[in-house]
Amino acid sequence: MVLAPNDILTTWRKFDRFPMETLTKAWFYHQAGDRKQRDLSLMKEHHQQYGISGNCFDLAIWLLDELKNDGVKAYPIGHHLKTDRAHAAVIALDEKGRRFLCDLGDQWLNPILIDFESEDFTDEKLSGFFPAAQVQIKSAAYRIKVIYHRPNGKSSKQVYDPEPVDMKLFLEAAEYSQNTFKPEPLLECRIPYQDETAHWEFSGWNSRMSTSSGLFQEAKPNSIEGWAEKIHQMTGFDKNVLISALDVYHSA
Repeated sequence: MVLAPNDILTTWRKFDRFPMETLTKAWFYHQAGDRKQRDLSLMKEHHQQYGISGNCFDLAIWLLDELKNDGVKAYPIGHHLKTDRAHAAVIALDEKGRRFLCDLGDQWLNPILIDFESEDFTDEKLSGFFPAAQVQIKSAAYRIKVIYHRPNGKSSKQVYDPEPVDMKLFLEAAEYSQNTFKPEPLLECRIPYQDETAHWEFSGWNSRMSTSSGLFQEAKPNSIEGWAEKIHQMTGFDKNVLISALDVYHSA
């Protein structure tokens, strides 16, 4: 297993406690004016005040800036941009020019090497990169296919386009995303659990934890305030912000 070099990892580790979530989008929407995508200074201000993070575009924009400030070359990638299926991530390059996929939106544990021609690349199943799953990186016609192998024997896959997205287009896609609401809120985060890092998800007004031992469904709170308290305990997010955001989804 080849981890990213320390300069990339040091930047990546700054985001270990940053969930990916669509609650901030709902909370900010009506106070935002015409432009819904927050600039970086406002993201930092909100994080400091309320503990909140953002969706995959917010996290990619922030990560790109931190990598740049730390002297690491990086660029944005994405798929299905300007649709409600859009997803954003980052590619960081080490001093040898090797590419590492950095996906905070899907809450990866570590960046992963995606250069098939590198002598360090392997398409074997790898642990330590994604919570509660082994991953395999495969080539798929100029794309990167990730296969996730779950503890229950099931697998799923995701395909990335590793080519850079023009920053103007990327920001337009980010703005589109901040204006697009799915019917239900979503939050995913990495949490310490026994001797591993588990994946906790709030989705569809249910919550569950994925671990190497399997998937655990949790009891449902019976109110918006109960959900806000539960999410606050998992993330540290400000409860008033959570209640406001959850009300937006509940009333939709």
